[in-house]
This record gives sequence, C-alpha cells and structure tokens, in this order.
Amino acid sequence: MKRKAYPSDLSDKEWKIIEAYVPAPKAGGRPPKHSRREIINAIAYVMRSGCAWRMLPHDLPPWKTVYDYFRQWRIDGTWERINTALREKLRVTLGREATPSAAIIDSQTVKTTEKGGHVATMQARKLKGVNVTL
Repeated sequence: MKRKAYPSDLSDKEWKIIEAYVPAPKAGGRPPKHSRREIINAIAYVMRSGCAWRMLPHDLPPWKTVYDYFRQWRIDGTWERINTALREKLRVTLGREATPSAAIIDSQTVKTTEKGGHVATMQARKLKGVNVTL
C-alpha cells in the first residue's frame, strides 16, 4: 500500500540525483525492510518539520531505524559527500567552477565577549538600594 506523500518527500528527479550517493544495503544478513528512498524521506521529514525523531508519523519507517541510518551516514561521511556533489552540480549548472576558489570570513561572527567563561555566566551583583533581576 502506498502512503500519501509528504511535502518533504523527494521527487523522482531529486531521488535520481542523490541515489548514487546513498550507500547500498550491506551484503549478507537479512534483507532491508525499508527502501533507501523511504529512509531519506523520513530523514527529510524530521529535518524539514523540526519534529523529534520519536514523533515520526507511523506510515514512515520506525524512528529508531531512521535515526540509526542518519547517524551511520553522518559518521561515514555520506551526508558530506551528498552535500559536496549537490553543491558542485549546482555551481557547474550556474556556469561556475565546481569548487569555490575563495571564501569570505566575517570577523564580526567570530568575536566574543571580552570576559568569557565563568565570569560571563555569574549573576549580576546587587548594588545597595538597587533592585536588579535577571
């Protein structure tokens, strides 16, 4: 029985692009119960909706299965390879070099407070006659 599609599901065209980068099931052992596309669709649902893993709808694969694949693919670099491939494909489509030749770092985003660590997290001192609440 086919399930109703979610807005976060991959289209056939999108799946065709990333299918080559998704690891195939390992040889041996029991055959996979859920297709790789359904696993990706479930991961996309969590990422797009912002819901907790345990709140995956029941018509998607079980949350533990989905999270295990997500974690395994994060550790083995699958997500990084997919991101790199998509970025390079987009850049070539836009008529640019596949990889960027320069980067811009905004120093404002790197700055921190002058006083860091324990001092920055301490409660403000109460001054005589002044009521200060945090």
